[in-house]
Amino acid sequence: MTVKNILDALDIAYHNVRLGEANLTEELKGKKMHDAERELNKLGFELIETRVHKIAEDIKKLVLEYLNDNENDQKRKLSTYITRHLHYDYSYLSDLFSSIEGITIEKYFIVQRIEKVKELLVYDELSLTEISYRTGFSSVHHLSAQFKKETGFNASHFKKIGAERRKSIDKV
Repeated sequence: MTVKNILDALDIAYHNVRLGEANLTEELKGKKMHDAERELNKLGFELIETRVHKIAEDIKKLVLEYLNDNENDQKRKLSTYITRHLHYDYSYLSDLFSSIEGITIEKYFIVQRIEKVKELLVYDELSLTEISYRTGFSSVHHLSAQFKKETGFNASHFKKIGAERRKSIDKV
C-alpha cells in the first residue's frame, strides 16, 4: 500500500503492486526515476531496475534465509535451496550473480556466515563449538580457519576487540 501511494503521488502508472515488487506500465527514466528512488529510500525501500537485478537481490535474500534456517538443517546444499526457490539452473544464477555483484554466490555466503559468526561472538552467549554448529561449519577448526582467512584475526582475538570490527548485515 505504501508503494502504491508513492507511485500514485508521483503519477507513475503501474499494472500491479505486490509485496516487494511493482510492475510498471513503462520504464522509469530521468526525474521520475530519481523521485521514485528518493521517496522509496525515505521509507527504507530500494528501487531495483531490471529483472536480473531483482534475481540477484532474491539470491541475497535466499542466502540470508538459508544461513538463518541452516541452524536447523545442516544437510541441504545452498545451490539446491536457491534453485528450489528461483526455478532457474544454478549455473545461470551463479553467472548472473557474479556479473552483477562482482563475487560468487559462494563467496557472498562465506562473507555472510563470517558476519553471523562475528555477531554471535560479540553477543558472547555461545561457545565456539555451538557457533560453528549454528553457522554450518563442519568443525571449530574449519570455522577458525575460515574466520582467520576472511578477517585476519583468530576468533578469540576478535571476541576481545569485538563490535568495532563487525559490519551490519545490510552493509556487507
